[in-house]
Amino acid sequence: MLIKDADDQTAQLEALERLAMGTGPNAKQAADELRRRKAGVKGERDSAYLINFDYAQSPNWAVIHDLRLEHEGRVAQIDHLLINRWMDVYVLETKQFHAGLKITEIGEFLRWNNYRRTFEGMASPLEQNERHIQVLKGVMSGIELPTRLGVRIPPAFQSFVLVGPNARIDRPRKFDTSRVVKADQLKKAIWRDFDNENPLLGMMRMAAKIVSGETVEFVARQLAALHRPGPSTVHAGTASEESAAAPVPLERVSRPAPRIEPTVNAVPAQVSDARPGPACKQCGKADGQIQYGRYGYYFQCSGCGTNTAIRFSCKPGHSPRLRKQKDSFYRECEACGSSDLFHTNAAGAAPP
Repeated sequence: MLIKDADDQTAQLEALERLAMGTGPNAKQAADELRRRKAGVKGERDSAYLINFDYAQSPNWAVIHDLRLEHEGRVAQIDHLLINRWMDVYVLETKQFHAGLKITEIGEFLRWNNYRRTFEGMASPLEQNERHIQVLKGVMSGIELPTRLGVRIPPAFQSFVLVGPNARIDRPRKFDTSRVVKADQLKKAIWRDFDNENPLLGMMRMAAKIVSGETVEFVARQLAALHRPGPSTVHAGTASEESAAAPVPLERVSRPAPRIEPTVNAVPAQVSDARPGPACKQCGKADGQIQYGRYGYYFQCSGCGTNTAIRFSCKPGHSPRLRKQKDSFYRECEACGSSDLFHTNAAGAAPP
């Protein structure tokens, strides 16, 4: 299931184009940055297409593109994120190489420079992904994760670096480069992970950790709600957030601040901001009744009759709950000190 597409970078690319048409050192820097940005956007878009082709329609996988997370002063700009029903979290970094990539015996990454006719050094995308995973671990420690017998099911983090299908990769004999794959080979690489696992241990692990597709969606939507778009400035000379190059100012791009709204079974409520409420996971309608069943409160759609579990997300570490008062239901978060009307049942339809 597709949770989030990549942010639209049209405004920033257009601003770079205007700067590149000027004169002076900023114009040269903007032109170089524009070329890198366009190449990066193309690479990420091509990878996203291949990822979506295999996973966006699967109820067993959640797909997030272009996820920027902040945690304790650290930032992770994750190109693509996959989460499956075994709580395996795949962090995917896309790299665009026009001419080729070489990896040395000690794990150094080199890219071919056509102009200088030589290989030149670059930061290791494998190490970059490991830093992303450290930030992601911190973020996920503060969101609501599935539990079994009262114990949180820990995610297992996996890393892959994706390169274009037509890119040339010169691989060493000793250094393990199995986590560097062409984007169109990602699905095979993931299945290879399953095949290489001990069958008995793998079955035990899966049985112990498997969760529903709805739970995967709920976890993924919590992460997507924590997405924080980057500042509306471009760093000349690099497209990476980790660079300390001098910024080239751009026109400020107005973006609404991300909000974490109450969700019903991880489906956003389609009602006004003044009164968020439940929505049917099947037809999206908000007309229905809140009932109480074996697994707690759920929303029963009056249109199609579908039952939708009620779950809330909030800030990391918060645990909002649903409180009933006669026919009215309130979303309350003790940590936030908030109490908002969530839904009112028709007279006589509320559970006892």
